[in-house]
Amino acid sequence: MDTAESFARIYQRACERKGGAAALEALLGQSANADDIAAIPDNLLLGELTKKVFQSGFVWRVVRQKWPGFCEVFFDFAIEKILLMSDEMLEAKARDERIIRNASKVFTIRHNAMMIDDIAMKHGSFAKFIANWPSSDIIGLWAYLKKHGARLGGNTGPYALRAIGKDTFILSEDVEAYLRATRVFDGGITSKRSLAQIQQQFNVWQQESGRSLQQISQIIALSVGENFVGMAR
Repeated sequence: MDTAESFARIYQRACERKGGAAALEALLGQSANADDIAAIPDNLLLGELTKKVFQSGFVWRVVRQKWPGFCEVFFDFAIEKILLMSDEMLEAKARDERIIRNASKVFTIRHNAMMIDDIAMKHGSFAKFIANWPSSDIIGLWAYLKKHGARLGGNTGPYALRAIGKDTFILSEDVEAYLRATRVFDGGITSKRSLAQIQQQFNVWQQESGRSLQQISQIIALSVGENFVGMAR
């Protein structure tokens, strides 16, 4: 990681590309604090996980348009009701025209409800579990969601975390290309070694800048690449 730039240099380049510091700052998002995350009802968190599962590999706009139908069909993602759904009920729901009809993704709703319920029994709520996870090991939370949840690997888990306000970086195409070009990691992007190297470098940048992981990854993305500013970074 000896070729990694200082965050100050990355920020300077992003400012130059985006028309100054004020213009750049206007493009950045804000993470929520731990107390606000901990107060989110677990059914809303299941809904957010489900939304990101359905958006993965699909047109996000269509999922957003269909979302009221999802909430109707799945009882606003009430955990206790989802847990009682049989395979037959899920198969019937998967044919409902109010939602995107994808049976394999529909079955992830019950699986992820089971994960949330299990965590809630151990930690009080899934929201508290998420809120208390340290950002210095956010890749550990990614790994947990991938292992214990359904279809939460890749960027699906991180995007869901960001949607609920949990501070996380996102390995978008621009961010990955930058990290690879500066040799922050030197293997496959999903390997444990590479993710540990990436987390370590983000921790260094966070200590240097005092910024959230979210803003650091957004600024990196805006400092390189084609910068489709309207897209989530």
